Amino acid sequence: MKKESPLKRVWRMAESQHSKLKLSVFLAVLGVGAGFIPYYCSARLIILLLGQSSSNPVTMGDCIPYLAFALLGAIAKVFLSCKSTAISHKSTFAVLAEIRQSCVKKLSNLSMGTLQAQPVGHLKNILVDQIESLEVTLAHILPDMTANILMPIVLLIALFIIDWRLALISMITMPLGMCFMMATMKDYPVKFKEAMEIGKKMNDSIVEYVNGIEVIKAFNQGSEAYKGYADAVNANAAFYYGWMKSTQKMMACYRNIFPAVLAGVLPAGLAFYINGSITTSDFIMVMILSMGIVGPIITATNYTDSLAQAGSIIETVESVLNAKEQHHPVKETLLEGTDIELNHVSFAYEEENGEVLDDISLTIKQGTVNALVGPSGSGKSTISKLIAGFWDIEKGSIRLGGQELKEIPLWQIADNIAYVAQNNFLFDDTIRENIRMGRPGATDEEVEQVAKSAGCDAFIRRLEQGYDTNVGGGGAHLSGGERQRIAIARAMLKNAPIVILDEATAYIDPENEAILQNAISKLVKGKTLIMIAHRLSTITDADQIIVVDHGKVNATGTHEDLLKTSELYQEMWEAHIGAKESEVA
Repeated sequence: MKKESPLKRVWRMAESQHSKLKLSVFLAVLGVGAGFIPYYCSARLIILLLGQSSSNPVTMGDCIPYLAFALLGAIAKVFLSCKSTAISHKSTFAVLAEIRQSCVKKLSNLSMGTLQAQPVGHLKNILVDQIESLEVTLAHILPDMTANILMPIVLLIALFIIDWRLALISMITMPLGMCFMMATMKDYPVKFKEAMEIGKKMNDSIVEYVNGIEVIKAFNQGSEAYKGYADAVNANAAFYYGWMKSTQKMMACYRNIFPAVLAGVLPAGLAFYINGSITTSDFIMVMILSMGIVGPIITATNYTDSLAQAGSIIETVESVLNAKEQHHPVKETLLEGTDIELNHVSFAYEEENGEVLDDISLTIKQGTVNALVGPSGSGKSTISKLIAGFWDIEKGSIRLGGQELKEIPLWQIADNIAYVAQNNFLFDDTIRENIRMGRPGATDEEVEQVAKSAGCDAFIRRLEQGYDTNVGGGGAHLSGGERQRIAIARAMLKNAPIVILDEATAYIDPENEAILQNAISKLVKGKTLIMIAHRLSTITDADQIIVVDHGKVNATGTHEDLLKTSELYQEMWEAHIGAKESEVA
């Protein structure tokens, strides 16, 4: 199948604004046309002046109409150009907003695996920088390039009508100049893709350097870390310098040869005039109008750079819009309770890295407290994330309330499950609003009540601005334990029938953990609780403990049952008790 041109692909993206963009193009064409009026009037004035005689001198009255038309043409050009630009920009920013909204909506339908495989800097670069760069294509290339190509064609037709020989001669330098331009642009798409890749590495390096500044300082790795950042920036600069240097000579030839239309028109026109094959007025008109052709064409060709970039940018944007997403129905599915069943589930994040889960089967009853335990990397978090719908599985079956998880809308899964991970993100907003995100319609009293239940009301009130304290980007103004308690309060406020705590108490000190566990037990009463805990003493009262090892279910049962039947659980319990005794000692 023939690949669409960048302009066609951008035009397809801008479907909602087609009528306004067409109006912008129309006004731009009129504006460029108005810009030729001063050239025509200038030619007529010169012809008028050359044709005067002592018996018939030219008066100011004879010149005023041409001067007035030239002024009107100049004013019309500015007005129409400004109007076209205003319409195209308004339409363009509406289109860019739609593209960004589509990308963000798409991201919400992608699996966590797809998202986590993308560096934060890369996604930021696409959603902010690259989509923004489409502004040139939509707001300028479509109206300006179209108008600046169309009007010279009309002008060339007029030149052919006046004198086809000089019209042809006026075009000689254009293809010659374009040869140099094409030589410069032949490897542009490849170079621009390389530039984007180097720019991506630089962005990723900057984000990594900023995010890791605490570790860099703690381990005195400032010089090494900065070297990596500096190398990425220098590589980006060196690439552009080398690229521009390699095109400098060709571009200089293009810039000087392409507009030199008079180099052919003047000598040829003089020869035709001397032998009487062209009149004075026609010769002057051709000279003046031929000079007017070049400007618009150069303006149009100046956009070839942006047009070539647009193809690579659109491919990157479409890589997000066309990414494989989780396909779930939109219409709500009737659930029969909140029982969760995993039947022969196998799962791999990356096929080449092997399966993380191997033939997992287990049942989690509605309203029960369930704990997933096992060595690090055994697959506990993967099970909890699959239940939460973060990925779709290819092997086996996961059912919620009697329905296949794939047959339940993603929004309905999210409504039924409150998920709290070990590392939770807080938005750069107040504590009150971060908690309220669990249920946007909650009152201040409800927010504060759930904060008390989650054991974070006391430390919040000690802050200078209390619940109105801004937590900073990612919650940077709070400690890890404080961030975690706020995240738990947010999940509790959501009041979902299923709560998943993925090592959610990892940052909590033992004293506050006991308080928090007590609060959680009350808050999840009647709900289904799935928790992954690193301290086994906190899950001894669980209705079901699931021991996971090397991607398989090793054993299930209560704490007492597993101490009798599971050798792995016995070892984990003894290690946990030994660690607690060491802490006390």
